[in-house]
Amino acid sequence: MGHSRGHRARAAGPSGGDVLDLLDWRRRVAALYADVRAADAPRAAHDLWRRGRDDLFAHHPQSPLTDEARAGFGGLPVAPYDPDLRFDVAVEPAPEEAGPSTWTARTGSDGDVPFTRVGVVRLPGLGALDVWWLGSYGGGIFLPVRDAAPDTYGGGRYVLDTVKGADLGGGRRARPAGSARDVRAGRLVVDLNFAYNPSCAYSPAWTCPLPPAGNTLTVALPGGERTPPYT
Repeated sequence: MGHSRGHRARAAGPSGGDVLDLLDWRRRVAALYADVRAADAPRAAHDLWRRGRDDLFAHHPQSPLTDEARAGFGGLPVAPYDPDLRFDVAVEPAPEEAGPSTWTARTGSDGDVPFTRVGVVRLPGLGALDVWWLGSYGGGIFLPVRDAAPDTYGGGRYVLDTVKGADLGGGRRARPAGSARDVRAGRLVVDLNFAYNPSCAYSPAWTCPLPPAGNTLTVALPGGERTPPYT
């Protein structure tokens, strides 16, 4: 969501009110994504997600928007839902020629944030994206993406960030009854219609990890949140 590893830069430590506001933000984000996963249809889930994000950005004290941007806020710029951008895919081992298996994002408030690649997902017609595991906090899957569309945030967007609640689902495929071989495969729902801008797209008061090379697609993605005018 907007606060996925985006943290407001403050000279002093956060106050009790700030911490409780951030706790409420994360609870609401987690609840929103739980409703998304429970929705009957992806298009309806996307509409629910879009409306929930607009409400948080407009009204919540932890909104990444500046006060000036919120004064004229009319909703986040999100493309119409495209069912061809939704994938339920296996997390495959990374190929031998893949780049480094770890990387570190340097942030202001959290210091060095380490990531380890756990595999790749292949999206037919689009390319492959590295899947990362966050090695701090409570741990979580992190799937960012940068694409070639002229109207998406140049720093890249996030699709999954499960430690902060941005989780579209997936799991493990069960072994067929009577099978002597374990054919389970870890899977993720990767719906690019839910790609969203990190908080740093809205204000320099936030710092965010940006997609590494293995999370860059050479094609233009027509779905998800577009370049924000609220900066």
